[in-house]
Amino acid sequence: MPHKILYALIIPALVLSACSKQLSRGNNTFEVTAENTTVNKGDTVRFNFSGNPDMISFYSGETGKRFNYANRASADGTPVLRFRSLRANGSQPNSLNLFVSDNFEGVAVGDTATTINRIGAATWNDITGRASLSTGTVTTSGNIDLSDFANASKPVYVAFRYTAQPGSVQNKWTIDSFSIKNILTDGTSYEIANHNAGSVAYLSYGVQTYSPGFVNYRVKNIYNWIIGSTSLVITGADSAPFATAVAEGWAIIGPIDLKKVTPDVGTVVKIASQSIDDVHFTYRYTTPGTYEATFYGGRVSLEENEQEAKTITITVQ
Repeated sequence: MPHKILYALIIPALVLSACSKQLSRGNNTFEVTAENTTVNKGDTVRFNFSGNPDMISFYSGETGKRFNYANRASADGTPVLRFRSLRANGSQPNSLNLFVSDNFEGVAVGDTATTINRIGAATWNDITGRASLSTGTVTTSGNIDLSDFANASKPVYVAFRYTAQPGSVQNKWTIDSFSIKNILTDGTSYEIANHNAGSVAYLSYGVQTYSPGFVNYRVKNIYNWIIGSTSLVITGADSAPFATAVAEGWAIIGPIDLKKVTPDVGTVVKIASQSIDDVHFTYRYTTPGTYEATFYGGRVSLEENEQEAKTITITVQ
């Protein structure tokens, strides 16, 4: 490489490295006070700051905005599954089963045969009896407690297996409103899986997460689950003459961490380009209670991150 080109690459890199260390001119400490720490519901709390931090974020202490849970991704709760079902086209019994597995090896992308072999090799716990299923009208499953599967601290897969027999009209099943939530003892609820084909994003307390999405596999015969944007549908032979063989199809979602929660989030109060004198922050609490209002800030740059938390107890009457 010619020396001129080498120098042209090295010198800007050295300059950038030297400058990046000077990007922060802020302090790693700051102070915050509240004009009132006991207020009535709906009143505005005004906070005042001193110091020179680059950034400050605010956590009100309310559900979904608690500093202590800003990095929490897992918590013990009650994982609850719910969905709706509709059976049509015939009355073959036991044509829909609901399973949970914690040892399914997952989908082999682009290899249907291997995936079907893995389905057959996995241990599938039949929890059909925990659900209310349709006998001809739209039926809500009820709350299906999956706590016994969460205790193993392993991700699980949930599956609907469709089976149909020869000799009579084979059932059509529709599944919608699928949801699994981790419900904690403090009443907070975190959706950890839902019916989002293609892993469509959804929001939980402002944090963007993803549902694993459903996949479908035809094990026997030509009938398979159709994965729509809001539902799963499978239709077997719609007349007895066409029902000449056993059918089997699976719709599987996972892996699902039954202890998953989304981290709580804060609100940015100050950024590096602002002067602390220009920060005028107020907050209104709408529900009585005691809240740990926490401000987290300090010196932040490409090579520095020195921040501290300041907490003020706010009582709302």
